[in-house]
Amino acid sequence: IPLPPLTEERRRELVRVVKDEAEQAKVAIRNIRRDANSDFKELLKEKEISEDESRKAEDNIQKITDDHVKSVDDKLNEKENALLEI
Repeated sequence: IPLPPLTEERRRELVRVVKDEAEQAKVAIRNIRRDANSDFKELLKEKEISEDESRKAEDNIQKITDDHVKSVDDKLNEKENALLEI
C-alpha cells in the first residue's frame, strides 16, 4: 500500500502530539516521585526511619526523577527531529 509523504502541516501536528505525550510522561514521573516522597515522610512520622535516611531517600528519588525526565526530553528531541526531517 503506497503512502503519500507527510505534509509539513501534518509533521507539525505530529510534533504537537509527541510533545503532549512527553509532557504526560513527565507528569506521571513527578506523580510517582510525590507518592514515594509522601511514603517516606509517613515512615519518618511513624519513626520507622531516621531523618537522615528520609533525606537520602528523597535525594535519591529526585536524582532518579531527573534522570527519567531527561530521558523523556532526549527521546522527545530525537522524535521531533525525525518528524521534521524532510
